[in-house]
Amino acid sequence: MKVSKYKFFIFVNLIILFNSFNSYFLAQTKQNSIIKLFCLQSVKEEMMKAEMAYSEEIANKTCDCYYEEFTQTASHQDAKTKCKLQTKENLNHNRKI
Repeated sequence: MKVSKYKFFIFVNLIILFNSFNSYFLAQTKQNSIIKLFCLQSVKEEMMKAEMAYSEEIANKTCDCYYEEFTQTASHQDAKTKCKLQTKENLNHNRKI
């Protein structure tokens, strides 16, 4: 009887542990999707202001860069500046080829 109670106790603890991990990753996913949604809209507006054809590929790469930089530096402006510069360099490099 004690062995089955012990197994049940371990089982319940594992469920609680996995649920905690799941909640954390779900929150990260939601945060990422909200940030990406705003970023994509911002990139689209910037490209229209610059009279460029909107490219979903460029926008996604820029926003992925932004999210990575933002999570590392926790600075919106630094992440935005770095990724804008990186995107401009990539565009200029692709035009030369």
